[in-house]
Amino acid sequence: MAGYVFNSAPVIYAYTAADALADGFLVSVPEVTAREAGFTIPVVMSRGAWDDCVTWDEGPEGNVDPAKPATGQDEAGRLWDVLWLASQAARRAAGDDMAVFDVLRVPAYGRGVTAKPVRLWATVGPGDDGSPLVTIMRPEDY
Repeated sequence: MAGYVFNSAPVIYAYTAADALADGFLVSVPEVTAREAGFTIPVVMSRGAWDDCVTWDEGPEGNVDPAKPATGQDEAGRLWDVLWLASQAARRAAGDDMAVFDVLRVPAYGRGVTAKPVRLWATVGPGDDGSPLVTIMRPEDY
C-alpha cells in the first residue's frame, strides 16, 4: 500500500534528544527554573540559542568577552528572560505546537552593550520516551 512502505522496516539510525544532549547540541534547562517560569514539562535549548541568548559568565568581569564593559548581566538572569518570554508566548499560542517570540539580549561578544532582538521558537514535541518536551531554538537551528 502506498504510504505504508516503511512501517515494518527496521530503524537504521535515530538521533535522540539524549544523543543531542550528550553531544552538546541541546542544553537542558534546570527543571526548577523552567517551573518557576511557568513550564510544567521539561525544557531544552539548542546550543545556538543558549550561546546567543544565555551564555555570559566566563570572563574576569563576569563577561564572556573581557573587552566588554560591565553590564550587570549574568547567565541566570539571561536564562530567566528567555524562559519567561517563551512561557508567555506559549500561553498566547494556546494549543499550537510552536510559539514565536523575540528576546532582547546584549551580545556576549564585542564591546557593544545595547540590547538587540533575537527571534526564538519554542516548540513542543515528543521526547525520547514520547512525553512532551519543549525545545527553544533560533530559526536557523531548526
